[in-house]
Amino acid sequence: MTKKFDLCIIGAGPGGYVSAIRASQLGLKVAIVEANHLGGICLNWGCIPTKALLRSSEINHLLHNLDQFGFSAQNIQHDFAKIIERSRAVSKRLSLGIAGLMKKNKIEVFDGYGKFLDAKKIAVTKDSKEIEQIEASYFIVATGARARIIAGMEPDGENIWTYREAMTAKALPKSLIVVGSGAIGSEFASFYRNMGTEVTLVEMAENILPVEDEEISKLARKSFEKQGIKILTSASLKALKVGKGEVVASIQIAGKVEEIKAEKVIMAVGIVANVENLGLEKTKIKVDKGRIETNGYMETAEAHIFAIGDVAGAPWLAHKASHEGIVASEKIASKMGKYDAKKVHPIKKENIPGCTYSMPQIASLGLTEKKALELGKKIKIGRFPYLANGKAIAMGETEGLIKVIFDEKTGELLGAHLIGAEVTEMIQGFVIAKQAELTEEDLMHTIFPHPTMSEMMHEAVLDAYGKVIHF
Repeated sequence: MTKKFDLCIIGAGPGGYVSAIRASQLGLKVAIVEANHLGGICLNWGCIPTKALLRSSEINHLLHNLDQFGFSAQNIQHDFAKIIERSRAVSKRLSLGIAGLMKKNKIEVFDGYGKFLDAKKIAVTKDSKEIEQIEASYFIVATGARARIIAGMEPDGENIWTYREAMTAKALPKSLIVVGSGAIGSEFASFYRNMGTEVTLVEMAENILPVEDEEISKLARKSFEKQGIKILTSASLKALKVGKGEVVASIQIAGKVEEIKAEKVIMAVGIVANVENLGLEKTKIKVDKGRIETNGYMETAEAHIFAIGDVAGAPWLAHKASHEGIVASEKIASKMGKYDAKKVHPIKKENIPGCTYSMPQIASLGLTEKKALELGKKIKIGRFPYLANGKAIAMGETEGLIKVIFDEKTGELLGAHLIGAEVTEMIQGFVIAKQAELTEEDLMHTIFPHPTMSEMMHEAVLDAYGKVIHF
């Protein structure tokens, strides 16, 4: 028997479940198909559990640096199994919460894999058996992505890890090699180093966190090395050899290959979109460079099928997926006459913030300094350091920088790049400013509360125009 819906979403990650809720709010009859856990990778194996782990490592770091606050403690110990257990419990709690939201919004959930039979029908399978067929006026593909695997260096779950094994380790390794210094690699490097592991971070690019502004990347490297993380850049991993109780990594730097030994290796070399086994060949959907092609409204080449999140390409961020889900659902509702088409706004990727929750945190928005200059922009740059902020000094967080980039002619905020404590919370101020197309004058005339870290945002803007007060 075939069940019929206005909209069927394949995948219940941060893109899929959010789009389902928004579509239901707009009066659509919605189904969602998920083979594993509601909340997807982000909630179960990514954003949320890693933040729980990082919180534990931050506490461990603080406990070992109590003297600067006038405290002392003896015999500080941790239970690594309980740290992992807490992380998993946080994920489970939120996953159950999403199940409740599905029920509240009258969204029918199908447990299985969805595969297109044609552009308006899918088969849902579980354990290789078809359990349902779903017909819908529209579909949204939100199948996410998985860890990229390098041939010949495949994770074995024991000695060579992906992010999954890294966040469910049975014991704290004494030494660790992290391959890849993007957000995932840098966060795991931070977590394990702050828990006491000897960490080597390997990056193929010239700088760690290569998508970030170069000035911020260099400050991050300086901080990581100060914490004891060994960093190898312009370094290429050539081979991994698993021995007794150790892994030997062959790494090429400046034409020479050296061997580095560690108890475990984390492979954090990117992700691959889940475009396989979806029956896309039964549709007009186009896949380019491993991702589904979409426009600003997340429409594919198949008129009735949309794609959102990691499966639709970079940036691979949960909040990007969620917002794309809302855009897609509102566009679909407008096509069905249930929402004003004038209220549907396409995605502006330049307004999507990026966050890395390492220690120190990194957050960014818009153009880097290098990219702005490459585009021929005449720019004004403002900077303000943490060491000149009263709240940062009081908190013992004097390591960091706020950097802003403006268009010299128009005053448009082109980019914002932050490193330091709580910058992942502060970046939203610049996101609002950019989305609202505020100028430097608008930001200068905004009153920031005192004493706060956010005052540094104001000071950085003032600095770009020669008006900085406290530095």
